[in-house]
Amino acid sequence: MSTLDSLSPGDLVLVSNRLPYTVGVSQGSVTLTPSTGGLATSMRPLLEKGVALWFGWPGLSEEQAGDAKDEINRQLRTRGVVPVWLKAEEVENYYEGFCNATIWPLFHYFADKAVFNERYWDAYVRVNERFAEEIASRYPRGAIIWVHDYHLMLLPSMLRERLGDDVPIGFFLHIPFPNFEVFRQLPWRAEVLKGLLGADLIGFHTYDYMNYFLQSVSRILGLEQELNVIKYGDRLVKVDVFPIGVDFTGLRKMALSDDVMRKVEEFRKRLGGVKVIFSIDRLDYTKGLPERLRAFRRFLDKYPEFRGKVSYVFVVSPSRERVEEYARLRREINELVGEINGLYSTLSWTPVIYIRRFMPNDELLALYRLASVALVTPLRDGMNLVAKEYIAANVDRNGFLIVSEGAGAASELVEAIIVNPYNYDQVADAIKTALTLSAPERQRRLSALETRVSSYDVMAWASDFIESLKGFKKYQLDSAGEMSRRRLAGAALSMVMSSFNVSSKRILFLDYDGTLAPFAPLPSLAEPDPELISLLKSLASLPNTKVVIITSRSKVSIERLLPIQEIDIAAENGAWVREKGTWKNMVTTKDLRWKDEVVKLFSVYVKRTPGSFIEQKDYSIAWHYRNAPESLGEGRASELMDVLSRFVAIYPELSVVRLPKTIEVRLAELSKARAARYWLDRDKYDFVLAAGDSGDDESLFASLPPDSVTVKVGSGPTRAKYYVRSPMELRDALKKLSGVSH
Repeated sequence: MSTLDSLSPGDLVLVSNRLPYTVGVSQGSVTLTPSTGGLATSMRPLLEKGVALWFGWPGLSEEQAGDAKDEINRQLRTRGVVPVWLKAEEVENYYEGFCNATIWPLFHYFADKAVFNERYWDAYVRVNERFAEEIASRYPRGAIIWVHDYHLMLLPSMLRERLGDDVPIGFFLHIPFPNFEVFRQLPWRAEVLKGLLGADLIGFHTYDYMNYFLQSVSRILGLEQELNVIKYGDRLVKVDVFPIGVDFTGLRKMALSDDVMRKVEEFRKRLGGVKVIFSIDRLDYTKGLPERLRAFRRFLDKYPEFRGKVSYVFVVSPSRERVEEYARLRREINELVGEINGLYSTLSWTPVIYIRRFMPNDELLALYRLASVALVTPLRDGMNLVAKEYIAANVDRNGFLIVSEGAGAASELVEAIIVNPYNYDQVADAIKTALTLSAPERQRRLSALETRVSSYDVMAWASDFIESLKGFKKYQLDSAGEMSRRRLAGAALSMVMSSFNVSSKRILFLDYDGTLAPFAPLPSLAEPDPELISLLKSLASLPNTKVVIITSRSKVSIERLLPIQEIDIAAENGAWVREKGTWKNMVTTKDLRWKDEVVKLFSVYVKRTPGSFIEQKDYSIAWHYRNAPESLGEGRASELMDVLSRFVAIYPELSVVRLPKTIEVRLAELSKARAARYWLDRDKYDFVLAAGDSGDDESLFASLPPDSVTVKVGSGPTRAKYYVRSPMELRDALKKLSGVSH
């Protein structure tokens, strides 16, 4: 039983810009026609069973609906559909404007066509808010919310604000997500990313789209991810790949029907003995229609032996023809079709059969069955289900598929012939190859394609997404519960305070950067504020309480920042120890010739990584890259780690440590755990606390007595018993320790 079959009434809320029904109003009479898209096909049975509630725009403005609005509402709601109405001005600025004139061209890599208009953006925000208000007012508590596509990218965060963290929200993008260099051109790029991150699960068609999204989140919002999970505030957000499928079984059944067979015979008679090359697209500049016609003309030029034997049935559904961009595209297509037919047609043969209208299902399936070649060559497309529909409907296996590398489907349908749609010679050669492919080879490749398309059909896609969302939401809530239990607050902090208060001798090991003070662009800028100085003095003044700052900073640096004689310090992870104001060198290795070589190596990476810099200390050298562009810095850091792994093989006395936005080469004998032993071996303490934020601190946590209080500052895996969210939260806990013993 699939996940969809296991859903009960009220379990699922679907949200899309358009509804699964096309609404018609004629002379006051309302008609609802089922839509034919993949999403509508897969989810309509859930509506009919009462399992799902669907929110969306009916496709008419309030002004167009007029007096029929109440009747439209009534008919839709009896089908489990809630219309979200838009005014004509909102349709113009939100739908025609931001969705179709801004996001659509930008996300399909036509940035020159994108219009960045504040009015469009304001309407987009308003309409997303309208959806959020409508859904929040009718949300059945406990239901999964699944938001679809680029029209509603702000909606997940708006729903999160209204409904809370426990509501499972998924988002799926049906178009490409562009690379960072393209996406960054959007003036409202951060707002869009934050809107999407309101979801628990964000789905894309391909790994490329997913990785581009993760890169943008990293570069624009500065958020890091691990195994495709983003830490966003106190929440985890998973990003994954779900390539949408088609209703393979339904399409195959219809393709074998008597109605379709009659159309096949009818078309065969009309076309005579020619083989058919077939394509069907909506009129849009992303589909590569002029490029495809030019490639077909190149085919006829290059392979004249096919003239009179092959006709290209070129079907284009009208779309937005009142928009000048689309009207210009239609004129260009008309000219190209006329040019090709004028050059090559004869009294008995037409090279291009141009059909400019909506094509009914029986005709479409008949042409799928007839086509010797399906030519699916968009310049850029999220998935392109025509390619998968052709595989399902070509029941006689008498044709073959050519797919553009710009379509998401190309990453799945690897047995098809993959082409660059701008390379007319390559497309022409592909057409010839598809027409002349040997029967055994065609059968072998089509069999593999059929297996893949049938095994991950649209129902499997929807079930996979919902199952992944449910599973991740459970993990997310379990993780949040575990983190809540481990957070040094409430009852947990009270227990620690009690232990601190009754203890006879205490020691506190505290890191500095990222623990007591937030990170700064330069280490020298991480100055302690008066409150921190006062807190450390207060703690150190408590009876039988020792405060030790254990840091990777140099002794000069940390003494400048914390000139407090009452506290002890271990600088450079224990290379230097200060007690009662006196410094002691703890290093046994005296050969430091390696430092010059490390500086030379790091200098190369400083030149190659703008914003990075070197910090030299007595027994360690650090390369900092927190001011470098995110992806560049991380990429260079990974590369440098590889180089250093070979370097330290020559110097066994050295170790390489990767810290937050820093790589450090230091003497292997230095560690925070070893530094802490200096104090622990010389006295007995019945209360030990250690707090830190990095991998260096993890070794310290692991080395301390089992009953020690260990605190991780920030998120991520840790050996610490407790965690706090930030340096300020740690300070609040330390203040309470300081105050409880007075």
